[in-house]
Amino acid sequence: MSAARGDGAADPGPLLVACALRIEQAALRSAGRGDHTLLRTGMGPRAAGRSVGRALERPGLERAAVLATGFCAGLVPGMHPGDLVVADETRDPQGVVACTGTALLAEALARAAPGRTVHTGALTGSDHVVRGQERAQLRATGAIAVDMESAATLWAATRGGRPPSEGGRPVAAVRVIVDAPEHELVRIGTVRGGISAFRVLRAVLPAFYDWHRSLLLPRR
Repeated sequence: MSAARGDGAADPGPLLVACALRIEQAALRSAGRGDHTLLRTGMGPRAAGRSVGRALERPGLERAAVLATGFCAGLVPGMHPGDLVVADETRDPQGVVACTGTALLAEALARAAPGRTVHTGALTGSDHVVRGQERAQLRATGAIAVDMESAATLWAATRGGRPPSEGGRPVAAVRVIVDAPEHELVRIGTVRGGISAFRVLRAVLPAFYDWHRSLLLPRR
């Protein structure tokens, strides 16, 4: 349980940043060391859920705020590689998790990556890489992007979707688009070959710190 603060805010604890792939980890590490714990979960929802659950049992991380990040597939026509997605909620077969501080996080990302479009909306989970018509089917549900780990990460972090007001921890998800309806990739490895997503992910770590600091502000 989070410790109460005298000014009305809850202490969110440390910051745990979770990503799945080695290339995502490399981008975040190349941004420099900071006041966070970086966790590479491995690919897929099962690996993400298990890894995050174990990490949050470590001494010092029991009350950590959790931010899931990495790359994703955009679902909305007009999206481009290098655009950013801020989830206001994540969805998968386990359920829906509401994210914390979405508007502030989107503003911080716009400052950290000027010139990049920041999209806000529902981020849906999948247990496989989404291609072709399936992308349109997911868009029809109201989701704006899809990835394999964010929903499972946040579900595990909140122990079933509990919001902070009900004893859950603050959570967020930020993804960088690597492919979109008009820019579909063959494989994730082509990111290093010229797509800007790697550089964008490396640039936005300061926005994660801004979000984490905002959790210390008094709640109204």
